[in-house]
Amino acid sequence: MSGQTKPPLTVFTPTFNRAYTLHLCYESLLRQTSKQFVWLIIDDGSTDGTEELVNRWIEEADFPIRYVHQENQGMHGAHNTAYELIDTELNVCIDSDDFMADNAVEMILTFWKERGGSEYAGIVALDAATDGTVIGTRMPERLKNTTLSDLYAKHGVKGDKKLVYRTELTKACPPYPLYEGEKYCPLSYKYILIDQQAPLLVLNEVLCFVEYRTDGSSMNMVKQYIRNPRGFSFFRRTAMQHAPTYRDRFREAVHYVSSSLMLRNRRFIAESPRKWTTLLAVPLGFALFVYIVRTKRSTVVKTG
Repeated sequence: MSGQTKPPLTVFTPTFNRAYTLHLCYESLLRQTSKQFVWLIIDDGSTDGTEELVNRWIEEADFPIRYVHQENQGMHGAHNTAYELIDTELNVCIDSDDFMADNAVEMILTFWKERGGSEYAGIVALDAATDGTVIGTRMPERLKNTTLSDLYAKHGVKGDKKLVYRTELTKACPPYPLYEGEKYCPLSYKYILIDQQAPLLVLNEVLCFVEYRTDGSSMNMVKQYIRNPRGFSFFRRTAMQHAPTYRDRFREAVHYVSSSLMLRNRRFIAESPRKWTTLLAVPLGFALFVYIVRTKRSTVVKTG
């Protein structure tokens, strides 16, 4: 990279023992119509030959690759490391089993050059399944900008969306908390905080193709809930505080109560940013707690 202009975009990929799928992302980056990006790979403790694979790619790729190996911390820990290292104007996360549309980088940079600026947090665009079907729903055509929270709560959009953020904002947010014995904190924590700073520009185009695998966090949410109660409780407090509607606030309170019961935290009402809402949510939160515990026991019996 000596003597060359720094790219405006970092594509970062957290990975853990995904050598068997990581090539999908790599091959899509080789196909990009614009090479004005750097690929940052955060290897979260892989033991499956990921490092050797990436070293080969570093030698042959026609774009820069940065590789960092760390002890396993979970997805959010890998995001923390990425946000510390990213030094480009924009960044976008592409998971280790996903891949980008061939013109995704070009679309991002062109759209941002035409409409972007310091008054926006970045871009929200579409994810699609590998057959091209948009995940969830498309965004309203007349919607030019929105926060992520309002996109779902006020505009009724459904499904995961691809987020491109200004690095200045992702760096300014506090890191995801790391709790001993836990490996997950919802990534939406940072997205909620960024929502308080500036809206996202709406790009109704597919940037990323995704596949929800049986070993992915999306398909194992109940297990994540049980294994990471402190991470979820922390997140629910933040989500409750900044919820765009009372309905959303109450839903977050229900989950907060459930996580607090798992932690046997008797001070959960005192620690809540919305004490009255939390108090009203106790019955449903208890019911959710019972459901999750029974689901866990049922799973143990079936697999035992």
